[in-house]
Amino acid sequence: MEGYDTTLINSFYALPAFRQAYGHPAPGVGSSGAITYQISPSWQAALSNASVVSEIIGLFLNGFSTDRFGYRWTMLGALVMLMLFIFPAFFAVNIKMILASQILCGIPWGAFQSLSTTYAAEVMPVQMRAYLLSSVNMCWLIGQLLGVAIMRRLVDNTSPWSYRIPFGLQWVFAVVIFLGVIFAPESPWWLVRHERLQKARKALLRLVTTRFIDFNVDKSLAMMKHTDDIEKHIHRRSSSFLDCFKYTNLRRTEICCLVFSTQAMSGSTLTGFAAYFYEQAGVDVRSSFSLAVGMYALAILGGVIALFLLSHFGRRRLYLTGLVVSFWIFISAGIVGTLPSSRATSWAAAGLLILLTFVYDMTIGPVCYVLVAEIPSTRLRVKSVVLARATYNAISIAMNVGTSHMLNPVALDWRSKTCFFYAVTTALSFIWCYFRLPEPKGLSYLELDILFERKASTRKFKEFQASLEKSGYFSITRSQLPESGWQGY
Repeated sequence: MEGYDTTLINSFYALPAFRQAYGHPAPGVGSSGAITYQISPSWQAALSNASVVSEIIGLFLNGFSTDRFGYRWTMLGALVMLMLFIFPAFFAVNIKMILASQILCGIPWGAFQSLSTTYAAEVMPVQMRAYLLSSVNMCWLIGQLLGVAIMRRLVDNTSPWSYRIPFGLQWVFAVVIFLGVIFAPESPWWLVRHERLQKARKALLRLVTTRFIDFNVDKSLAMMKHTDDIEKHIHRRSSSFLDCFKYTNLRRTEICCLVFSTQAMSGSTLTGFAAYFYEQAGVDVRSSFSLAVGMYALAILGGVIALFLLSHFGRRRLYLTGLVVSFWIFISAGIVGTLPSSRATSWAAAGLLILLTFVYDMTIGPVCYVLVAEIPSTRLRVKSVVLARATYNAISIAMNVGTSHMLNPVALDWRSKTCFFYAVTTALSFIWCYFRLPEPKGLSYLELDILFERKASTRKFKEFQASLEKSGYFSITRSQLPESGWQGY
């Protein structure tokens, strides 16, 4: 839902009917010299960032609501809110009504962003965790693909329905999701944290088909209860937003926030402007939307490939590799932007952005959701992901404003040279990840708790796992943990 609508808003800047309805004349911008219309950079920034700002509000409301009411009821409530908040955009008579709708819709979108990730992390075992978490990025891509595909179909429609229909289709998606969530089980981890062990047992049995595997629900429930007891001891039985910045949780919060921010700084913001980027690079409007459709289709293929890569390579290695490759793609696209404008350079810049999206959604995009859900403690997972996504949104606001001005022909008009800016931010992200991002692959939540409590070195997490297996670690207090096997880290 969030991927679909944010793509719509950014794609509308390249839609002639939308620009004529809500923009201002910009003489001489068109290829024939005739009067065309542009949405001003200030309104572009307002529309692109309106939902991002209110998503931060939704994120924090979700942090409190999920702890109190659970994942299922919070999601249902957010979907009802969204269905109501779509009305102003669908019936908008001016751009201010669309802005109001974006602000309101951002609140449930903020809830979706963290709910999907944290719920996925709590309903899957360690071996399957990465697959479901990485599919969160796939859902985002499907929303983007639907958005640009619908826009491509309506690009020749000059009536108001060319932008009202895409808004109205959100009601269809919301109803379908609502019906699915009604039948979803509550997170067993949430039920354990609230001492509802019998309901947690029933939820576990709903999540596992016992006739196909040998599953002992009582042992699994006991391990979940034991992990929760350890975290209660570590966090002094508190689980507030403030606790995310205390003791060893500060390091975990830093990792979550910076990993999520890396998405915006390494290309996701620019790909959100795909159709507009192609048009400003010199590609005609119809081809711009066709390219955007192909780009997101290729991105979904990258997401499928990521499922196989995650089973063979660590999260850290994939993340670093994605950043290195993205950096060189940005440099190449920036160089293309310095060449004399021609059909060849326009299509070269478009091709490089498509390649960037493929690489991003094979590495950085899906792995990010795995990392931000695995790194926090189970008691602080919802609040940690809320803080991480809020940080991402704050960074995205700045990147959206900057990208709008860099691409807009009545502002900086950098066109493909915008990629030089993203090359710098990608390089900075790589430096941080190299020194601060650990490898959580294959580690249970209990093992991660102990590794962070022991202040494990970033690049020694896998070695620590071996040490943990040699030194019984199912003790709650640090004084009970043996010191052998921990020296030198």
